Formats: sequence, structure tokens, C-alpha cells
Amino acid sequence: MKAKFGKAIFWLIIISTVIRAVLAYLIEFGNDEVYYWTYALYPSLSHFDHPPMVGLMIQLFSLNLHFDSEFAIRLPSIILGTFDTYLIYLIGKRIKDGLTGFYAALLYTASLYGFIIVGVFILPDTPQIFFMLLAVYLFLKTLPVDHIERKHRGVLCLAGLITGLGMISKYTAIYVWVGILLYIIFFDRRWLKELTLYVSGIISIVCLTPVLLWNWENDFISFTFHGERVDVFKAGLDLDYFFTEIGGEFLYNNPVVYILIIIMIVAIIRGKKFVDGKYVKMLMCIGLPIILTFIGFSLFRKTLPHWTAPGFVMLIPLTGAWLSDKWRRNLKPVMMPWPLKIALAFTIVTFLVGVAQINYGIVKLDNTKKYEKLGEDDFSLDMYGWDQVEKQFAQIRKVEVDSMNISPDAPIIGNKWFPLAHIDYYVARPLDMKVLALGHLVDIHKYAWITEERGGLHKGMDAWYITNSRNYTNPRSIYKSYFNSINIVDTIQIERSGKIEARAFVYLMKDLKKLPKPFHISKR
Repeated sequence: MKAKFGKAIFWLIIISTVIRAVLAYLIEFGNDEVYYWTYALYPSLSHFDHPPMVGLMIQLFSLNLHFDSEFAIRLPSIILGTFDTYLIYLIGKRIKDGLTGFYAALLYTASLYGFIIVGVFILPDTPQIFFMLLAVYLFLKTLPVDHIERKHRGVLCLAGLITGLGMISKYTAIYVWVGILLYIIFFDRRWLKELTLYVSGIISIVCLTPVLLWNWENDFISFTFHGERVDVFKAGLDLDYFFTEIGGEFLYNNPVVYILIIIMIVAIIRGKKFVDGKYVKMLMCIGLPIILTFIGFSLFRKTLPHWTAPGFVMLIPLTGAWLSDKWRRNLKPVMMPWPLKIALAFTIVTFLVGVAQINYGIVKLDNTKKYEKLGEDDFSLDMYGWDQVEKQFAQIRKVEVDSMNISPDAPIIGNKWFPLAHIDYYVARPLDMKVLALGHLVDIHKYAWITEERGGLHKGMDAWYITNSRNYTNPRSIYKSYFNSINIVDTIQIERSGKIEARAFVYLMKDLKKLPKPFHISKR
């Protein structure tokens, strides 16, 4: 039976890895992904919105951007996603048996968060979920033991290191420690007498030192920014945010997986015993605080569904244990229960439809009639058409430079990190142009630092401005007081399946007459 599960998990990992690799190759970057490319392009101890690990991963797997393509930059997600599947199998096997591990791996693969969001797209969640799963596996091997031995202390210190690496991937990885401390305080206080526990915690904090140093030099801007996003005292009750969060969780985690997790929690509350209680307590202590925290925030502030997703991932092994208990028949397990078949089918259909929608626009998602807003409601256009913008802009730029209307060194300027990062990667990079930001810090994020790295702004400079119909902003409304003249040069039509689906508008901005107030930017 062990050999059977070993073979099954092997083929699950191989097949899912191949599918994710193909998906990574086929589609352009989303807004967030292309922004994190700048983390690798301009590495730092930390960044405005997130710690540095996602940028370090991109540097590592792309050989410091020697291979600079969607596939190469997403390679960390493909590789780590493969390890994630195996780790959740090991966790399930640890808490019960091989069937539990296999079911957990299937549930994780069926999750849109696990399969696509961290398994294909390159985001801070990619390294975070890998380190969280690895840390949880190590804690599970250590804390519930009957007798604490030297080898357990060593594993505990290693778990602290791995958790620390998770924390410099994304701050929410600290919930691993929150869960561990809750478990120890309420269920296993003997560890409070162990010096190793405190050493392990110190190791995690040491890992976070670069992030703390960067924030010290930059007025703790990263913590301030995230604090504002979840400050419930400045907002009133808003149930729209709450229902949007719940709906997002339902989709991101896969509706079937989400429902199975809820059923599993209800079974535990009702006293069903399908796995050792110590494992139930530990995984619940880690998973539930993440979920409850951000659901609580969603009652007052806008949240994003993937914030709670790591919490649901931590509950997947327990759900696998519940399924393995339910789907055993006369000691012969069912390898693929019907709920898992439906869950996997949902994920397969979703990514097939998603790829088709992005590349061919099979479903009309936009009903906008305004010329400059075409495609505004079609989110799939964020990941399509940027190669067309580059090719047509290159021709427009050549005409203007040849006519001596603008210098060949003139940069592209924008006022928001998105779609500025898309323009940077898909338009400016192949044309060897600079992209600079002129706007509020909360809008331009890391581009405040990038602009300084690229020489900054200076009076008298001319610049290009490109805005697409997905996020149309007339530059005159934001830059009228900065430039002596702002004029539209041309309009780029973005076609998909023979139809004009979106537009990009190209402006010339002449003679920068004043500079913005400087931000506090570290000179390190």
C-alpha cells in the first residue's frame, strides 16, 4: 500500500508540474508579478510593500535575470510549487497515514491558490507558503513528542530558521509562530521551560533583521503602509467587503475544497475523532488565526482573498484525514473519492477557460462604450496585448525622434506602479528606455526608489506618457502643473481574435518645469 501511494503522489507531482510549467509559459505577467520583477532588478534589504525573498528567488532561478522571460521569472513558483505538493503529502502522512497525505496533496492541487496563484504566478506568497509548510512539518515532528530529546531540539531550531525565511517572504508567515505559541500555552506548557524554544524564536527574529534595518532607514514605511490597509478604527462596518472576502475565499480555495474544510471543522466541533488530537490542535492553532484575522478585517476594510489562503492550506491535511477516514471501505481505501474528482475537474476547467479567455477573449466581459475606457471591465486584458503596445510604440517613438520632437533618451513617466511595471517590462525594457515615476508614494511604491536609482527627474526634461484603456488617466489631470505642454501623439489599438479589445494612448509631455517634493528614501 505504501508503494501504491508513493507511485500515486509521484505521478500527481509530475503531471501538475508539467501543467503549471506550460501555463507559466503561455500567458503574460499579471500586474503584481511584473512589479515583483523590479525586486530582482533592483534588489534591496527590503521593499516598500514586501520583504525581499520573492526578488531573491527570481534572481536565483533566473540566474540574476540572465534568463529574463515569463517562464524563467516564474520558475521559482513551478519548482517550489512541486515541493509544496510533496510537503503537504508528508504532513498528511505524518498526522495519520499515506492515504491522508495523498488526499491532502489532491486537495492542495485542486486549490486555485495552491495550483495557480502560488504554483504558477510569482508572488511573495510563493516562497511564503513553501517555508510555512516546511516549518509546520518540522514543528509537527518536534512539539507533540512524548519525550524531548536532543534531536528534537535541533529540529526546533531549524523550524525557527525556516519560519524566519517565511517571514522575510511575507509578513503573515509570523502566524506560524502565533499558532505554535497558542498550541504551547493552551495544550503543551512543558515547552515553555525549554530554552530551545526561545532560541528558535530568536533565530526567526534574526532572519527578519535586514527587513527591520531597511524599515529603520525608511521611517518604517512598509509597516505604516500595511497598517493603514488594515486599520479598522478609521472605517465603519461594510458588509460588501465581508461578502467579497468570503466569495473570494470560496473561489480561490476551490468551492469543493472550501466546503470540505468547513465540513471537517464542523466534524471536529462535534467531537469526531479521525486523527490524533495533538495534531488537530496544532494545525487549527496555526490555520484558524490567519483566517479569522482577515475575515475580521473584511468587516471594515477591503481585503484580498489570498491573505487568508495560507490558513486554509494549513487545514488541508486535517481535511485529508477526515476524507481518508470517511472513504475507507473494508480496509480498502478509495483512491479518488467523488468530491476530489469534482474539485480537480473544477480547477482544470477553470485554468483552461482562463487561458482561453486571456488569449482569445471567449467571453465578453466588458460592456464599456467609452472610447478611452474600452476593456475596463475585462480583467483578463491585464495579461494580454503588451507585446502589441511595444511594437506599435516603437514605431511611434521612431517617428517622433527622427522628427526631433523628442530626445531618444526621454523616459516614460507614470504616476502608479501599475500599469507602470507592465510598461517597464514589456515596452521600455526591449527598447532600452528608462521608466520613472512622478506621483504619490502610496501610488508609485518601489518606483520611488527605482526613479532615484535611474537618475531621478530634472527640470527641462521631456517624457512619454502611456496609459491604457483598462486604467485610463489623462496626464493633463495629474501633470498639468508639472509640464509646459502635454499632447496626445497616437492611439494604439490592441486586438484579440481579430477584434479591438483595448487601447493604449501615447502622450508627449514637454519641459518639466518643477520637481515634486522629495520622499525620504534610504541612500544605503
